[in-house]
Amino acid sequence: MRKGNLKGFASFLREEDGMGTVELILIIVVLIGLVIIFKTQLRSLVESVFEKITKDSNTVMS
Repeated sequence: MRKGNLKGFASFLREEDGMGTVELILIIVVLIGLVIIFKTQLRSLVESVFEKITKDSNTVMS
């Protein structure tokens, strides 16, 4: 009876059905953490990019 339990445990360890979900969740958590850490830098970068786009689009239109 003990051998059967060990075989069941070994097959449980080899099972990889939920690995994709766990990996996806970990990637999302890391990305959210990076956004939180670099929030001010990202905001200033996006603002400067949009300023440049607006400035360049005004010169094209005139």
